[in-house]
Amino acid sequence: MSSQLPRSPLAPAQFPALPEIDGISLYVTSAQIKYQGRDDVMLMLAEQGAVSAGMFTKSKTASAAVDTSRAALATGASRAIISNSGNSNAFTGRKGAASVASYCAVLADRLDLPAEQLMVASTGVIGEVLDARLMIDAFDALLEGQASWHQAAQAICTTDTFAKGATCQIELDGVQVTLNGIAKGSGMIAPDMATMLCYVGTDAAISQSCLQQLLTRAIDKSFHCITVDSDTSTSDSVYAMASQKAGNHPIDSLDTDSARTFEAALTELLTELAIQVVKDGEGATKLIKISVSHAADEQDARAIALSVANSPLVKTAIAGEDANWGRIVMAVGKSGALIDRDRLAISIGGITIAKQGEAVEGYDEAPVTAHMKGQQIDIEIDIGQPDGAGHACIYSCDLTHGYISINADYRS
Repeated sequence: MSSQLPRSPLAPAQFPALPEIDGISLYVTSAQIKYQGRDDVMLMLAEQGAVSAGMFTKSKTASAAVDTSRAALATGASRAIISNSGNSNAFTGRKGAASVASYCAVLADRLDLPAEQLMVASTGVIGEVLDARLMIDAFDALLEGQASWHQAAQAICTTDTFAKGATCQIELDGVQVTLNGIAKGSGMIAPDMATMLCYVGTDAAISQSCLQQLLTRAIDKSFHCITVDSDTSTSDSVYAMASQKAGNHPIDSLDTDSARTFEAALTELLTELAIQVVKDGEGATKLIKISVSHAADEQDARAIALSVANSPLVKTAIAGEDANWGRIVMAVGKSGALIDRDRLAISIGGITIAKQGEAVEGYDEAPVTAHMKGQQIDIEIDIGQPDGAGHACIYSCDLTHGYISINADYRS
C-alpha cells in the first residue's frame, strides 16, 4: 500500500481473517518496481486439476497483461497468476508484450508450467514499459515461502489506503466450501466488467464453464454496480480459481441447488469487495448508496443511478454535506432514461423531499442535514413509471479535494 496516503475514514477496523484454501497457494515479494520497502509482486498458484475463470476490461487500450490473461484463460488449463503493482504496462506496444513474455517464460519454467497457461495482472502507471529484469530478479525471493491472503492483498495495492479482503463459507452436499477474495482499487473506477484487480479462490468442485458463467453473473450484480470517478481502467481484471478440493459433488450445471447456493455466496463476496473499493475511493469521506425504483426497466434504472453516482455536482455537494437535491434532479434528467418529470420522487436518508415533480411543501430539512453529516448517504429515487419493474442499486463516493491532490501527484 502507499504509505504516503492517510487511511480512508471509511476503512474497516481490520483485515478479515481469511482461512487457507486447500490447493491454492500465495506468494509475495518486493521487486521495487515503484514502491520501496513493501511487497509489490504476488503469485497465486493452484494445484493440478484446478480450474480458472476471469473477466477483463472492455477498454480498447487494454494492457499487455490483460491480453496475456485472455489468451491463457482460453487454453482452459490456466492455474497461475503473476501480479505486480506500480506499473500497469499498458499502452506499451510490442515492448510491453515482450516484457510480459520474457518474465512469464522464466516463471513458467520455475513452476514447471507451460508459459501460455500463465495469467498476468499489472496495475499502476500507464505508458511505461515494465522492466522484465525487475520481475525475473525477484522470483527467487518470491518462491521462498508461502504468504497469507492479507499479505497478498497488500502486495497488489497502489493508491489504496487499506487492503481489501472478504471470505464466506457455505455447505454443499454436507461439506464445507470456502470462498476467499482480495481486491485492489481506489481510483479509475467505473468498471466495465469488473474492478481494477480482484482474485477469488475457492476449494469448491465446479466445472470451468459453470465457474465462468457464475463469475460473470456475480460481477454484474457487484462490480458493475460501483463507481468512483466514471473512468474505466486499462487493467480491470477479475480472476477466480477453484481447486476442486472441498469434496462436494462437482457443480456441472447452473440449474441445481448447489449452483444457486454457490452463486449467492460468490455474489455476496464480490459485493463486499466492491463496496470496500468504493470506501477507499481516492479522497473519499462518504459512501453513497443510490437506489432507483419503478423505472421502465432495469437498464433505465441503472442508467439513472449511474448518472447520479457519477455527477461531479452531486458528489461535491455530498462532500460539502449540502442537501442540494436539485443536483439529483439534474442528474436524473440527463440520464437519457424514460422519465415522467411529474411522477418523480426523491428521498435522502429516508426523508421524502420531492414528489410528483416538485418539492414537498414544508418538508423538514433538519433530519436530512443531519443525515448528510454521516459516513453513508442514502439516496432513493422513485421514477414512478406505471408498472415500472426497473430497479437498481449503485454505490459511489463523494468527490473531495483529496481526489485532486492524489491524482495531480500520481506520477511524482
